[in-house]
Amino acid sequence: MAISLPFEEGVNKYIPEQLAFQYHYFFTRKFWMVYYCQALIVAPGGVGTMDELFEVLTLKQTGKVQHDLPVVLLGATYWKTIINWEAIVNYGVVARKDYEDLYFTDSVDEAFDYVTSKLTTSCVEELPKDINDVSS
Repeated sequence: MAISLPFEEGVNKYIPEQLAFQYHYFFTRKFWMVYYCQALIVAPGGVGTMDELFEVLTLKQTGKVQHDLPVVLLGATYWKTIINWEAIVNYGVVARKDYEDLYFTDSVDEAFDYVTSKLTTSCVEELPKDINDVSS
């Protein structure tokens, strides 16, 4: 989901054409990125990447997306170095739970296991206690 920028060459060349979307307006891209989002995995990046991350974290806080939406930060050292999470928690501007809900890892396999576990758990929690007691 690329955004058209004057200094960008275009969409990622490794993405198949049928899966590559390019948007002109940031709002449109952001809306469609989050609308069907079941998890967010963020790789190291710049200001735009941080904007997307904090947008989703804010949507979680305000209940505009599910509160238990898994957020994975790939590159643990990077994310723990560029953002002083403890400081913003200690200043009281971010709740400790919001910070603790972030999953830091350097492993794609760990990220996959974490997300699938979270999604499986949330799906199971939504099932009726007695599968035979389903009302239409």
